[in-house]
Amino acid sequence: QVQLQESGPGLVKPSQTLSLTCTVSGGSITTAPYYWGWIRQPPGKGLEWLGSLSWWGGTYHSPSFMSRTSISRDTSKNQFTLQLSSVTPEDTAVYYCARSKRLVTTSAVLKDDYDYWGQGTQVTVSS
Repeated sequence: QVQLQESGPGLVKPSQTLSLTCTVSGGSITTAPYYWGWIRQPPGKGLEWLGSLSWWGGTYHSPSFMSRTSISRDTSKNQFTLQLSSVTPEDTAVYYCARSKRLVTTSAVLKDDYDYWGQGTQVTVSS
């Protein structure tokens, strides 16, 4: 059973960089053909795709966030990380990491696009 767990600060100040880590257990982030995504859900809105990491280390970014996102991994810890720079209150959301069997690049995400999800972590951007 694959499990994902997000971790990071619950509160970030405007203009700062948000850093979130997803720790994966029950499966390796280097196993083909899986992709590991970052998704968020702002209050009252749907799921938004931010970016993904492939099993071989390639990264993919939503055009809506490309200039602000960075995704990396630590294979020794079986973790991958999202950094979102220059945050504003509009970046307040529940942030999820999830696994998919194919690369999903649509901005609007469906739950079924991914087979395993973390529980999500609330991030609030406020001074």
